[in-house]
Amino acid sequence: MSANQQSLQASQKAVLDNLLAVQGTFFNGFEKLVDLNLKATKAALESVAQKSQEAVELKDAQELLAFTSALVRPEQAVSYGKDVYEILADIQTDLRQLVEAQLAQGQQQVSDVVEQFARNAPTGSEGAVALLKSSLATATNAYETASKAARQAANAAESNFAAATNATLKAAADAGKAAKTTSPRTRRTAARAN
Repeated sequence: MSANQQSLQASQKAVLDNLLAVQGTFFNGFEKLVDLNLKATKAALESVAQKSQEAVELKDAQELLAFTSALVRPEQAVSYGKDVYEILADIQTDLRQLVEAQLAQGQQQVSDVVEQFARNAPTGSEGAVALLKSSLATATNAYETASKAARQAANAAESNFAAATNATLKAAADAGKAAKTTSPRTRRTAARAN
């Protein structure tokens, strides 16, 4: 088998390996999302069953008001959204790593071709070879700078999302506490209005 055929086979195998890795990443992410949704559905059904039992046992308007205040739980929705975001962020990270590995491999192949060209270049083409090597180094540096900036932006977005999630969870918890600590007079007034 010639060197070109071996190189072609290696290249085809690398493409197939990358395709399988991407497919595996998406499948694992899908599996995590399905598992999350099954758990969320099960928890919701259990909560509905429990709340239905509690609703049957209500005796007066005050209990009804307290019961309905306890039904609103935005922290569950925020927590679910956070879990979905984390799964998607993991998929994005895995894909970014696969792309970075593929690009590094491509850069190495181009570098090898340039080196082979430099060894076999005719006399007097040293300037062209130097220009080619310089262009390759510039392109590599530009890619690394862009990649670093993209990683920093992704990290900043993730930090901002985490801060917003925590602030939302705190606000939801504070609102829940405020609803539970309303005065009996406020509850009676609200019950009369209904």
